[in-house]
Amino acid sequence: MTEATKEKTALKQTPFTKFHIQAGAKMVPFAGFEMPIQFTGITAEHLAVRDNVGLFDLSHMGEFKVAGADSLAFLQRVTCNDVSALVPGKIQYSAILDNNGCFVDDLLVYRMQDSWFLVVNASNIEKDFSWLESHLSGDVTLANQSDEYSLLAIQGPKAQELMAQVTDYDLDTLTYYTHAEMDIDGQATLVSRTGYTGEDGFEIYLKPAQAAQVWEKVAELGKALDAANIGLAARDSLRMEMKMALYGNDIDAEHNALEAGLSWIVKFDKGDFIGKDALLKQKEAGLTRRLVCLVFADRCVPRHGYPLVDDNGDEIGIVTSGMHSPSLGKPIALGYVTKALSKAGSQVGIKIRNRIIKGEVVKPPFITPKSKRKT
Repeated sequence: MTEATKEKTALKQTPFTKFHIQAGAKMVPFAGFEMPIQFTGITAEHLAVRDNVGLFDLSHMGEFKVAGADSLAFLQRVTCNDVSALVPGKIQYSAILDNNGCFVDDLLVYRMQDSWFLVVNASNIEKDFSWLESHLSGDVTLANQSDEYSLLAIQGPKAQELMAQVTDYDLDTLTYYTHAEMDIDGQATLVSRTGYTGEDGFEIYLKPAQAAQVWEKVAELGKALDAANIGLAARDSLRMEMKMALYGNDIDAEHNALEAGLSWIVKFDKGDFIGKDALLKQKEAGLTRRLVCLVFADRCVPRHGYPLVDDNGDEIGIVTSGMHSPSLGKPIALGYVTKALSKAGSQVGIKIRNRIIKGEVVKPPFITPKSKRKT
């Protein structure tokens, strides 16, 4: 057995893997799973979600349960947003920070009736769990439930139209960043109105034994709406157009929450939390760099790590994420630049080999999602 064969054998598969292969997906290793990177092509899949509706396999994501009398105090300490603002049925975007105010991970916090449900990035499951476990105190229990869920996302302007065929729940009452338990294929299932695309959408947390049957049903019903299978590559391009940060690229242990433009999830007045002191010092001293959106007029491929330069050709930052935007038809990038060049309209170039291609800082996001456009 070759090393490549051993690696593939060791990869986890989701209950949806067989459907991906049947659909002709290109499968790749990702966060310990064998996942579809693309089906018909990045541009086609991307535009299918922007204009219509797409199905995503997100079963690789991590899910933790936090419970106990002191769980609120614990979550207030280990996350930077104000968890006390949540009531049952609400969801919050937040981050786990280290003592420097930099990212251990970003996550979603769900308020359940008598507990909390955390959704973390697939590549950080073990690291996040160990970090949280090391900060446990009082009456708090922490459980890794990642293997207990398969996750199907339905995203796009026609997401509700498709979802309405799968459940009798009044979806008009399920607003953005809320969740509810509803009947899906005869079983009580957690569903949230969330996503990583900027479009309308739902994320369905299925029991693995239930998952394949639900995928088949949704895919069959979706044919009438031209629902498309969507791979990880288009998921990345969709989130980039909305300036949704990707851990490991745009946010990491080297950049803090204020620099990343995520001050809106940092609640200094809620009390003490890990990273607060460092962020307060940074705020008082003033930021020296900011994560910005860049658009380039000339053809190029802005890759992670490429230098960003000012008009004199001096390096003032780096690209963290980049691609050719299917929606704009232009190269776009996210990157950290000096604060002086972080305002919209600032001219920032990208250095690719010995060539400098001119770009401009624009206000986020890059586009207005179709789900939110006025008609």
